[in-house]
Amino acid sequence: MPHEDTTVNAALRVASVLPSATEILCFIGGSKLLVARSHEDNYPKEITHLPIITGQKTTFTTSGDVDKQVSIALTTGQSLYTLDTEQLSAARPDVILTQDICSVCAIDLPTVQRIAAEMSPSPKVVSLDPLNIEDVLYNLTQLGKELGMQEQAAAALARLRSRIAKVDDCVAAWKTKPENALLEVPNVAFIEWPDPLYVGGHWTPQLIERAGGRHPLNPSKGSDGGGKSFAVPASKLIESDPDLIIICPCGLDLAATRQEAATFQELEWWNSLRAVKAGRVALVDGDAMFNRPGPRLIDALEWLCATLLDQKDMMPADFPVEWLDPCPAEHKVAQGANKRERDLGDIEELHRMTVEKGEKHYTDPATGYCVFTQLFMLERGWCCGSGCRHCPYGHKNVADPARKKKLPLPITVAGTGCPHKSKPRPLG
Repeated sequence: MPHEDTTVNAALRVASVLPSATEILCFIGGSKLLVARSHEDNYPKEITHLPIITGQKTTFTTSGDVDKQVSIALTTGQSLYTLDTEQLSAARPDVILTQDICSVCAIDLPTVQRIAAEMSPSPKVVSLDPLNIEDVLYNLTQLGKELGMQEQAAAALARLRSRIAKVDDCVAAWKTKPENALLEVPNVAFIEWPDPLYVGGHWTPQLIERAGGRHPLNPSKGSDGGGKSFAVPASKLIESDPDLIIICPCGLDLAATRQEAATFQELEWWNSLRAVKAGRVALVDGDAMFNRPGPRLIDALEWLCATLLDQKDMMPADFPVEWLDPCPAEHKVAQGANKRERDLGDIEELHRMTVEKGEKHYTDPATGYCVFTQLFMLERGWCCGSGCRHCPYGHKNVADPARKKKLPLPITVAGTGCPHKSKPRPLG
């Protein structure tokens, strides 16, 4: 949680066009310094009343459509964001916080520098560009130094390192337990964007590995972190067959993430994955967790530890996650209907082959029961009233009208002299 320090020099004025920088500023106790924010700054709530100085040109519809919008903009040299120079000038900042790590995630550094240079007086531009966990932690020290808040930043950093140490101790203790010695390290697939399928990079693989898992689709390179996030074909995810899938699209809240996850559930290959069948697909609010390189990455680390190693005491409060139903109700109905159709086809084929052999019964593969064929009942010459599966007499002698109504039409074989050559119908 952000920590407010009453000793901060409130005369200093800070504008932020980067949500993670805003969170760091507030975490070290400098929320009162902030005079303007980006359109994506929504945490902590205490700063959401401030003037907004940025905007975005893309409109979210679906992840695939946004990818096209971004590709077109980048190909034609257009910026994905706007900067309200009038509002920025009116805020009169001494410092502007920005980044140079990703031109897709936030407004680019050269644009901010150019506009700052045109202002009078010209504010100082501070760029935070973390590539790994240690870089994120260093950003607290960096910002503290730039704003004259070294002591506050050091105290805030100590709080984060203490929490990280608890995770490290938890993972180490888990690994030393004899019952865990033969267990495989959990395989995690972190999906940072659904369409195309991007796997997480930078600090994300580090978080997963530090929490006791592995991220084979984009493993970390030790202290350097992982490479950039990149697109992979579905075949790579299928081949990896992870134990846990985390869907955490960059910048999307849970409602939008839920919408994107629903498209996965329509894909046959998706439903064949081990994690999907086991109900181990987590939907995480990417607008809040994992994607912003700020203090809440430690919340994400704690959640990973609790989830991967079943360490409930490590679970952070109010972590924004939902677990994807491995088979939603409407899909269960559809799958049930498909299974009945497949079962019916199997029974029809088994009955046909048995009749062609001239045999009078077969063994039901599902129940092991003996089932009389149409040939047996034709030879007998009358309906016994038991509701037989292959009754050629239309269940004529079934006494109970209610039961007769519920019985399916018999499965028959054409060309056997059956008096009721109706088209085969489902069993129920």
